[in-house]
Amino acid sequence: METEHRPTREPQRRLNEAMREVVKKEVLKLLHAGIIYPVQDSEWVSPVQVVPKKGEMTVVKNQNNELIPQRTVTGWRMKFIKNFSFLARPLTNLLAKDTSFVFDDTYLEAFHTLKKALVTAPTIQPPDWNAPFEIMCDARDYAVGAVLGQSKDRKHHAISYASKTLTGPQLNYSTTEKELLAVVFAIEKFRSYLIGAKVIIYTDHAALKYLLTKKDAKPRLIRWACYFKSLTLKSVTRKE
Repeated sequence: METEHRPTREPQRRLNEAMREVVKKEVLKLLHAGIIYPVQDSEWVSPVQVVPKKGEMTVVKNQNNELIPQRTVTGWRMKFIKNFSFLARPLTNLLAKDTSFVFDDTYLEAFHTLKKALVTAPTIQPPDWNAPFEIMCDARDYAVGAVLGQSKDRKHHAISYASKTLTGPQLNYSTTEKELLAVVFAIEKFRSYLIGAKVIIYTDHAALKYLLTKKDAKPRLIRWACYFKSLTLKSVTRKE
């Protein structure tokens, strides 16, 4: 490689089953043509270092005064627990900076609910790559959530759950903007499933249609619209 070139850092991209086969075929073509070649050891590639993501891990102490990353106990099961952020909100608030630690019945109830969810067998199923994916989104004043699933025999089967607590300016979004944020969040979380597949999104307030048809939208809404360009989407407004 020429000396004037410098290495770049690119994030890994997850691929679903269909896209993985396409990429594999293209890589094999390039290998056979001699355009690319495998490298066992290169100064351009560094070992992967796994570190906690900033803001995603809360460290607490147990009764023995030992530090325990609370997110490693419950966070990995967010995709298996429906409405995880809603259920964990009281405990999340308790860990905020300069908050008095008063563990009353509200926090105890949230703790026992999460504890029960952690030992309950998840009712999720593997995806059918030949069937359309369905995303059900919901937004509340303080959190957004989504369910990725598919319909079979007129029944909806969940594949994965996702949710997040709203912070900062997100708490001041309008109801429609929060619904749109829920859709964008869902697409970000489930994108590896959705590329190349038909997607049906169930949402309130006709949020997705509002985003795609508004001509004088805010820059933030225009950026959100870019998430939908590479997907085959159908928006369905839920009936109360």
